[in-house]
Amino acid sequence: MDPRWRPGWPHDHHAWPDLGVPDDASAALAALAALLARARDGEQVEIGCLGGHGRTGTALAALAVLTGEDPRSAVAWVRARYCPMAVETAEQEEWVASLPPATG
Repeated sequence: MDPRWRPGWPHDHHAWPDLGVPDDASAALAALAALLARARDGEQVEIGCLGGHGRTGTALAALAVLTGEDPRSAVAWVRARYCPMAVETAEQEEWVASLPPATG
């Protein structure tokens, strides 16, 4: 999620400013849903940003929501299971809490 990150394997970048939320929430959620589908199909996937806390934690919390975690508790879920410093700003926390709950 950071254009400065250039891994040596096929990858996608998504516009998401440092310490912020995605510029295009619909596109970000679609990309995360596609990543989740690939993981569920057994493909190895990776998600990250430059520091591994703000955008990465926010994306992980969004993935948790996509898998059924309540949007209001997804940040706490990620902090407990990934890193206590995940999701760095109030704006990121509010964005996750505003996501629609998973259906089906």
